[in-house]
Amino acid sequence: MFPMAVVTGNTFVLKPSERVPLTAMYLAELTRRAGLPDGVLNIIHGTHDAVNFICDSPHIKAISFVGSDAAGSHVHHRGSANGKRVQANLGAQNHAVVLEDADPQAVVSALTAAAFGAAGQRCMAISRVVLVGRAAACLPELVRKASALKLGAGLEPGSEVPPLNSKQAKERVERLIASGVRDGAVCDLDGRNAVVEGYPNGNWVGPTIISNVKPEMELYKEEVFGPVLQATRASFPVPARVQR
Repeated sequence: MFPMAVVTGNTFVLKPSERVPLTAMYLAELTRRAGLPDGVLNIIHGTHDAVNFICDSPHIKAISFVGSDAAGSHVHHRGSANGKRVQANLGAQNHAVVLEDADPQAVVSALTAAAFGAAGQRCMAISRVVLVGRAAACLPELVRKASALKLGAGLEPGSEVPPLNSKQAKERVERLIASGVRDGAVCDLDGRNAVVEGYPNGNWVGPTIISNVKPEMELYKEEVFGPVLQATRASFPVPARVQR
């Protein structure tokens, strides 16, 4: 978000996730090399104390937040109470609708990257695909391609699916997968109990594909934020829109 703020004449205070602190530092170094003056992009690290500082400081006029519903609600209410403009982008499910005339190979490649890149830990990850009519025939090839992805540490050559960012995140994703199976969904590819050599205690969840997911399921309602793709089927595009 900071590029938009800077090009419109603002300085920016960035508080990255305490679970992923280094990415922001690399970005700051790149902006420094590019010639951005000192004091334009500022980074603070922390948890609740850092968040509340941003919400309370009279020198900060606007807040843009991306994250969970609970954290976003706190930021929105506290920041608004201090007269700030608050933009909060919270949990969501991103859909892809695959029509019958879509190229199967292109569909499989696009969905594999969109659903499992960064282990699904990005706001624009595709977490649900609606397969219309004959497009459902893509599912077996999608399972095959996803199962061949290499799990590994993010800095290792050839790594395609990194670990989740905490033990709590791993447990939550596995719980949601289990809830879907319990409620009648079909686990076509199960990434639970993934093992990566050299990292016995890593927070690994492999690519997971679950079909027959229904709107009333907990799995359907919650943002998973992990390498889990839910597949539903529709007979024609109108029901696909309704399921959104």
